[in-house]
Amino acid sequence: MIAQLDRKLVAARPWKLWSRLVAYVMFEGRPLTTRGSWINPIVLAGYRLCSMLPWRSCDVSPIFILGVGRSGTTVLGSILSLHPDIGYLNEPKALWHAALGDDDLIGSYSRTPGRYRMDRSDVTPIKRHRLQRFYRMFLSLTGSRRIVDKYPELLFRSDFLDDVFPTARKIILVRHGADFCDSVRSWSERNGSLDHAGKMDWWGRNDRKWHSLIGDIVMSDPTLADLRPILGDLQAPVDKAAVEWIASMQEALRLQGAAAPGILMVRYEDLVSRPEETVAGICDFCDLDQDGTMLAYAKTTLEPRSRKPPPDLHPALRPHFERTIRALGY
Repeated sequence: MIAQLDRKLVAARPWKLWSRLVAYVMFEGRPLTTRGSWINPIVLAGYRLCSMLPWRSCDVSPIFILGVGRSGTTVLGSILSLHPDIGYLNEPKALWHAALGDDDLIGSYSRTPGRYRMDRSDVTPIKRHRLQRFYRMFLSLTGSRRIVDKYPELLFRSDFLDDVFPTARKIILVRHGADFCDSVRSWSERNGSLDHAGKMDWWGRNDRKWHSLIGDIVMSDPTLADLRPILGDLQAPVDKAAVEWIASMQEALRLQGAAAPGILMVRYEDLVSRPEETVAGICDFCDLDQDGTMLAYAKTTLEPRSRKPPPDLHPALRPHFERTIRALGY
């Protein structure tokens, strides 16, 4: 499915095809696990060229979809992309790498390891300028008023986002850990590969994302201190997925508990069981007008799924996993 465009979405609002193709071809880049990654040097060259061209000045008040992958973030982004005011960027990691230079978590664009966590101290005038300028480029080329940027790992950069985009809205989508772990396992089985340069799967090239997650997030989290001795021994995909889910959901809970500005936490299970009500609430939170076409698409696209059985985890992970599930209200 190119650019996350299914027939139902295109039929609902055909003119949205333009903004999605612009995003897909010019802005988002392609992860190294896809055959289209050959386009990445062209996309990055385009950013260098476009950064020298004049673009109209406009207010940039993006909507970020955060959390952790395989939690319904893509389908929520597709739903919101139908709103008349919205231009949708699906994990525009090429954009973020072009702006920051140290953002590439899985190794699609650079050999330099990417970083998970960033805060206000990491914001420089040039980084702020590039991000705002690239967003304005996208708004100008697509004729959109607002941007939805679905990039789950930005969850660990909430303060950074507030500094660069003070009026941004952040939707944190959460999903039950058993379903997340099963989805990551099946994704790696479908998309993982092995070549002369090594292994490529959910964790990037040769576990690059995994090492960044451990170094940037887990090792500095005192609530996960008892996991440090066993991290080097974890090899099972389900165990590594559980670590990512625990660390990400703990970050989401901290942001919620601190009443961080501009944040709405949404459960995936609510999105699929009550789509119209949940999407309408998201629109209210983001100051978007209610749109019947978008709500109808959500209603006909989403449906509840049965819960996966609890994963068979390393004994040291189980207490953290179960405690996080309870904290999220499952």
